[in-house]
Amino acid sequence: MGIRVALEYFTPSMLMFLRYTGSGGILLLGAWLKGAAFPKKNEAWKTAMYGVITIGGGTGSLAYAEQWIPSGLAALLVSTQPFWLTGLESMTKNGERLHAPALRGMLMGLAGLIFLIVPSLISGPGLQSVIQPRDFFLGFLVLQFSAAVWSAGSIGQRKLATHAHPFVSGGVQQLATGLIFALPAFWPGQAQHQTWTKTGIVAIVYLAVFGGIVGYSAYIFALDRLPVALVSIYNYINPLVAVILGYLVYREPFGWPEAVGMVIIFVGVAMVRWASVKQATAR
Repeated sequence: MGIRVALEYFTPSMLMFLRYTGSGGILLLGAWLKGAAFPKKNEAWKTAMYGVITIGGGTGSLAYAEQWIPSGLAALLVSTQPFWLTGLESMTKNGERLHAPALRGMLMGLAGLIFLIVPSLISGPGLQSVIQPRDFFLGFLVLQFSAAVWSAGSIGQRKLATHAHPFVSGGVQQLATGLIFALPAFWPGQAQHQTWTKTGIVAIVYLAVFGGIVGYSAYIFALDRLPVALVSIYNYINPLVAVILGYLVYREPFGWPEAVGMVIIFVGVAMVRWASVKQATAR
């Protein structure tokens, strides 16, 4: 939703530049002031590269896709990310192999997510009047690319040997991504597509703080400490947070479909966690 609001005032490239240059710069400044260990030169370059792949390719693709499809539909299509993450991980050397209990848990979580989002998509006059088939297909392809590169970059960073704190690595990745998007953001002729308003700036600040400094740092930290199958379920938690905040702040409807969807998702979360703990205990 935050991306959707920001796109009303900025191009996707300017959104990415402002958001991640700000969050990455703040994280690294804070880490430097605290005396945290930074990655060595070779590690820093690889960390930056994985950041551009993960955030630039993943979130950048999402920003572009939300020009064509609604944010709710985007959330549904991106929910395939855990399958890309665990699938790619299982194909790497010494990667965590897929096990039936964890796979069943992810399928359960996906079913709950569909149950939660689909009613809001079909409650109106119908998807055909909201989005054209061509836009849907294009959005689907872009978001599958987003999920794939996000997963590939995450796995690469996870397997990178570094003594830097995960928060520092996250800062390097975000700053590198922001700087990469500087070129398309300030390309001649792009200024006419930007509208510097209070609402747009607040949306960028929100995304930088909660999506970058808080959200992505938590993701990198979890990826460093937890099994991939367990980390992958974060994609099912985001819609739950959105539903709760929407009800508390805007009094958006919260009925039995939302409640049932939450229950299904939490069952999936419990199944994945149980499978991960059992596998770790066996090792």
